[in-house]
Amino acid sequence: MSEVLIRPSVLRGRLNVPISKSAAHRVLICSALSAWKPDGFPAHEAVSDDLRATASAVSALLSADGEAALDCGESGSTLRFLIPVAAALGIPTLFTGRGRLPSRPIGVYLDCLPKHGVRCRTEDKLPTEGKLPTEGKLPTEGKLPTEGNLPTESFLPLRIEGKLEPGRFLLPGNVSSQFVTGLLLALPLLSGNSKIVLTTPLESYGYADMTVRIMKEFGVDAFRTETGWSVPGKQKYVPNPGCRIERDWSQAAFFLAAGMFGGPIELRGLRADSPQGDRAAEELFRHFGAGIHWKDGVLSVSAGTASEKTDEFAIDASQIPDLVPVLAAAAALLPGKHTAITNAGRLRLKESDRLSAMAEGLSRLGGNVRETPDGLQIDGVGALKGGRAEGFGDHRVVMALSIAALRSEGDVILTDAESVGKSYPDFFKDYNSLGGKAHVLGQ
Repeated sequence: MSEVLIRPSVLRGRLNVPISKSAAHRVLICSALSAWKPDGFPAHEAVSDDLRATASAVSALLSADGEAALDCGESGSTLRFLIPVAAALGIPTLFTGRGRLPSRPIGVYLDCLPKHGVRCRTEDKLPTEGKLPTEGKLPTEGKLPTEGNLPTESFLPLRIEGKLEPGRFLLPGNVSSQFVTGLLLALPLLSGNSKIVLTTPLESYGYADMTVRIMKEFGVDAFRTETGWSVPGKQKYVPNPGCRIERDWSQAAFFLAAGMFGGPIELRGLRADSPQGDRAAEELFRHFGAGIHWKDGVLSVSAGTASEKTDEFAIDASQIPDLVPVLAAAAALLPGKHTAITNAGRLRLKESDRLSAMAEGLSRLGGNVRETPDGLQIDGVGALKGGRAEGFGDHRVVMALSIAALRSEGDVILTDAESVGKSYPDFFKDYNSLGGKAHVLGQ
């Protein structure tokens, strides 16, 4: 595992924002189901480990002669999107994964798919029906049971057999929207009409909306209802050579925070009307005091002054979970301000327990951050002191702490620098191109 040494600096300049990983997963799957193979990502793009996992897995699925074997790497999107797709195609499939992925819950599928003709068997021989962990609401006190920083239960390898049958699919809404997306992608392929019915309000609704929009670009429809979606069967994905993958607001957020600490930083390629839920980053950082404006399609961010009208910020993270690490890093450096992040319990089941990881990392470096069962309480300081913090093998934790390290009185060393390859392989390259002083040790 590599480490990165970061010296305090100010980032400024222009940056082309990477393509949206969330959109790219969906485009890869839709294009493959349309029997159209895109030419690939632009030559200047560094493709993340998660996107490579999806590209490899969907290729293995559609070329399988007999049982397909899909290695999903560490990508939750790859796993949760392709389980129902493989079932809809009637291809017996073995799903495997690495890192923390085997312990990330898939109980929603283990509950609903057997009711629609699909047999599911996990490594731990879990029952295929019943109440299983679903990455929904977590205990109101304490943390999840862990062993070596990993949940003790394993859901992979998973083997599925049988062909998915249309009908009514009941899903709790307070789970990862990845389960909804997987069903949305799969149900149009079935022999009849289906409905997705949410039993509670959906968190991260923006990602499901993105799925429907991209599906429509490939000729497939799903229609929003009062309780979920109606999905006609017997549809066909059609090629769309003109499809373009938009730029990533969740990755741009790291540099919105960096610009707030100094800047100016110009972020190029973002859509002001993007349906991405993390589009909310612009308004959140403006609320924190960043100077943000658009000109000729370029988003510029620079240091500003946090509002004097309030000493407290309240952030409901239910629709923007991926933004929590970078929001925490920024809030930790708002002197005299208190920030409460709530409804973020699902972050305990990501690549790391992100609430614990951010609280520990920022506090080790001189911040004042405390965990709650479903969020963080943050009292801002003028600067961090520096030191060493764990990255916990989590790309978003490492990137967020790297941004916080810009405003530190001393050097910062972070472990697991290589983890940024999961979503943003060029992060440190881009960071340094803007004037950062990040040195990945051992490279």
